[in-house]
Amino acid sequence: MPDSGVSRAQREQHPYIPTTEHAAPGISTPVARRVGLLVTLVLGGLTALPPLSMDMYLPALPEVTDSLHAPAATVQLTLTACLTGMALGQLVVGPMSDRWGRRKPLLLGMIVYVVATAICALAPTAELLIGFRLLQGLAGAAGIVISRAVVRDLFDGVEMARFFSTLMLISGVAPVVAPVIGGQVLRFTDWRGIFVVLVAVGAALTFVVWKFLHETLPPAQRHTGGITDALRTMRGLLADRVFTGYMVAGSLAFAALFAYVSASPFVVQEIYGASPQTFSLLFGINSVGLIAVGQINGKLLVGRISLDKALGFGLVVISLAAIALLLMTSGVFGDVGLLPVAAGLFVLMSCMGLAMPNTNSQALMRTKHAAGSASALLGTSQFLIGAIASPLVGIAGEATAVPMAVVQVVCALSATACFLLLCRPWRNSGLPA
Repeated sequence: MPDSGVSRAQREQHPYIPTTEHAAPGISTPVARRVGLLVTLVLGGLTALPPLSMDMYLPALPEVTDSLHAPAATVQLTLTACLTGMALGQLVVGPMSDRWGRRKPLLLGMIVYVVATAICALAPTAELLIGFRLLQGLAGAAGIVISRAVVRDLFDGVEMARFFSTLMLISGVAPVVAPVIGGQVLRFTDWRGIFVVLVAVGAALTFVVWKFLHETLPPAQRHTGGITDALRTMRGLLADRVFTGYMVAGSLAFAALFAYVSASPFVVQEIYGASPQTFSLLFGINSVGLIAVGQINGKLLVGRISLDKALGFGLVVISLAAIALLLMTSGVFGDVGLLPVAAGLFVLMSCMGLAMPNTNSQALMRTKHAAGSASALLGTSQFLIGAIASPLVGIAGEATAVPMAVVQVVCALSATACFLLLCRPWRNSGLPA
């Protein structure tokens, strides 16, 4: 295994513990801190790659339509293909990582990602681009699912929740800056240049994973069965009422976020007449709110109150914000204008910083024996439920924002109900303060 700053003797003595909090006596604090920072940067990069792959490409859609002489609806399928690949790929990679460890499936996925992205840059037809965007999503799923599994391998309890909050900082920034980066790339090249940039990013991440990310799943903890065993493991996870409760609650909260992302350009610009610049500003402010609350969760709340209390508070506030949005958009308070609606969206988005990291942490804390499979189920559930919720926001046409608010209310209240009925937090004290 390539060297990363820890001596061979130290690695042989403590091969799976690279962070300061978990450093054993044989590893000095400066070395542990340095390696822990590398792990954070590597996992952060893997977490940011999927939104970069999706959102850097958005400004180029009209150009792709003209370049490949394809209808806009066909080009839109390149986004659907990538998202579908990311959802389904996690179901494959997660069990693979439980059987063969984290490094090999991750490196294989990253290599396939780089190759598929390079072919996307050269694609002569829309059909070929759709096919390799699907493959790009399938391979990119390795970074999503294995990142969570590695966090589960290295951390537990409070530290895991804190690390997920750190990853939320990175994953929250990536969708905001990705379209900006894509727009700047288009100033110097065409849409194919965006894929060239993604090839470079993917190749750099592949090298960093190979060089610095050690194996975190000991051979003694790996599963030796095949597909049947993997399916049995997933069935067992889904049979765990509490795990399923956290998974579905987190996915429904994520669907409320998806509804916002899908509807906000239309709601802010078409219904309330804001400029594209105002929309971009509001979108950025909401993203900053999500990141800030995520950091408050990780730095201040975790370790002082139980994760269930923080999660429950977040879900309640999300539900109240969604109800307020429904009342405002349906005209109960008259014509309220953009500012109150923007404030409601800000509160809803910000409290995702309490819901998302804590549902992931609580679910994965129950699945030390199958972190890869559990991570795959979490990710796939989020993507699929989010993908179902997204089209519903435009079901009543372009003249009203009520469908967006209705979807958000249903998702938020359903998430809260799943948390209360399935997780039953009053029976579990959660993590001690």
